[in-house]
Amino acid sequence: MRLSRTDRVAAVIVTHKRVDMLRASLEVVAAQTRPVEWIIVVDNGCEDSVKSLVTQVCGARGVYLPSQTNLGGAGGFAYGFLTALALGADAIWCADDDGRPEDSHVLGALYDCALENGLAEVSPVVVDKAEPETLAFPLRRGLTWRRKRSELGDGFLPGIASLFNGALISAKAMEQIGVPDYRLFIRGDEVEYHRRLVRSGLPFGTCLSTAYLHPNGSDEFKPILGGRMHTQYPSSDSKRFFTYRNRGYLMNQPGMRKLLPQEYARFAWFFLVQEKDPAGFREWLKLHKMGREEKFKRP
Repeated sequence: MRLSRTDRVAAVIVTHKRVDMLRASLEVVAAQTRPVEWIIVVDNGCEDSVKSLVTQVCGARGVYLPSQTNLGGAGGFAYGFLTALALGADAIWCADDDGRPEDSHVLGALYDCALENGLAEVSPVVVDKAEPETLAFPLRRGLTWRRKRSELGDGFLPGIASLFNGALISAKAMEQIGVPDYRLFIRGDEVEYHRRLVRSGLPFGTCLSTAYLHPNGSDEFKPILGGRMHTQYPSSDSKRFFTYRNRGYLMNQPGMRKLLPQEYARFAWFFLVQEKDPAGFREWLKLHKMGREEKFKRP
């Protein structure tokens, strides 16, 4: 189940109508000093410009997968992962169109860390591409939030990983954890996949010596109770719909149910006490209930 020095690696990148950003990601992935055998691009926008870019940057290694249906991040990665497995890949390296590895040595560093620690999955630190010393997503350890890369220390962080943003996963591990759930579409699909990875018992974690650059996503995490806890409030109606509905599903799954009391307390405090927005809380309850009942209709 563990990653090996002899692995044939397939990179999987999901994109949707962001060809200029995709170019930056592809160029760094294609230039890795630890070779990538296949570079699979799932194009949810089905654009000729993306097809041309894959050919231009990746050459014979490029595998272009257009989709007339927008599969979202979850479905796009599922399609890409299954294609990688069908091609015979021993490991899958994840990327997206708005982020990229920090340099050409990231994949090599991930393998060094994986071999040293006997891992089935390993992720880089995900940092703000506009300010690489800042984490793109805050990380909570107990009641303390880490926002700077330097606060994580050196070496290896076991049992914690940001999936899909530069994650390297053994193909054999996918026999246990499967592929992402298309029903989730966007938002929470990586958390659900992380849940499966935790429950599998496979060894995984974050390599602190290398990074993946990504837009800062900390703005939607709102502090409550003087910053001792946070809750999530995405910027758009669409993002809130998928975030809250999918959280309802997630919190009803094995390994997550113990967090339900905290979930209700945090969001009730945010909407009713802090924001004085009872209508927002009613909408949160409705979407959360949809997820718990596995009603995956879209807006």
